[in-house]
Amino acid sequence: MDNVTDKWCQIVLLGLLYAISGCTQVAFMAANFPTHFTDMTVVHDQAYGSDHSQKLDLYFPSDSKGKPFEVIVFLYGGRWTHGSKEAYRFVGVTLAERGFLVVIPDYRKYPQVRFPAFVKDGAKALVWVADHIAEFHGNPGRIHLVGHSAGAHIGALLAADQRYLADEGNDRSRTIMDFTGLAGPYAFTPDEPDLEDMFGPPSNYPNMQVPTFIDGSQPPMLLLYGDRDRTVKYANLEKLIRRITERGGCVQSRIYQGPIIQT
Repeated sequence: MDNVTDKWCQIVLLGLLYAISGCTQVAFMAANFPTHFTDMTVVHDQAYGSDHSQKLDLYFPSDSKGKPFEVIVFLYGGRWTHGSKEAYRFVGVTLAERGFLVVIPDYRKYPQVRFPAFVKDGAKALVWVADHIAEFHGNPGRIHLVGHSAGAHIGALLAADQRYLADEGNDRSRTIMDFTGLAGPYAFTPDEPDLEDMFGPPSNYPNMQVPTFIDGSQPPMLLLYGDRDRTVKYANLEKLIRRITERGGCVQSRIYQGPIIQT
């Protein structure tokens, strides 16, 4: 991981863990309220597909001159069932204020769709970024993929399984510079009715578990976790790190003390 990657990982972590105190509408309103007083350029609802959920927002640094911007694509969480790009304005603003061009996509969710539709949406959004971000002064050769919770699961699969981007006519090695996941359920087995329906049948579970696809060729990964997380088990991180290490891939991890906010 380079110093730039390390820098924005820290910012994302602080924004997600400490800018909100709970996963309620009020908490997101509180986190986003100060951002409406920031001099920030935002382009809303750029379509990357034909479905109404296949849209993304772009957040721009105040100084848009000079060399192309590093790009961060942020995939939010929400148990693959809820969430919206508007709720994460505070992430876009915080990172854009530090000089990054930030892209936050929406994606289709259960029960409208089942796995792997939301992962395919992530791939489609990434390809849009790779194809169009230069039009917005972004550097298509410096795309950092970040995901939180369910978004970390989606992002990790995009980084691990090159077929998602290949199916969109793109090359993973040219699109994802690196991946950072926060509180990602990378290797879990569905054990609740809606999750079983979302990812099933059981014979399909290996296809939604990130370690299945690790062969050492994946982009570098930084995996973050909070030691008080009671929703996503540490075993998810442990299994993925072990598989990447066994396959000779590049991975770093950090464990943070304090509560993780799950959304």
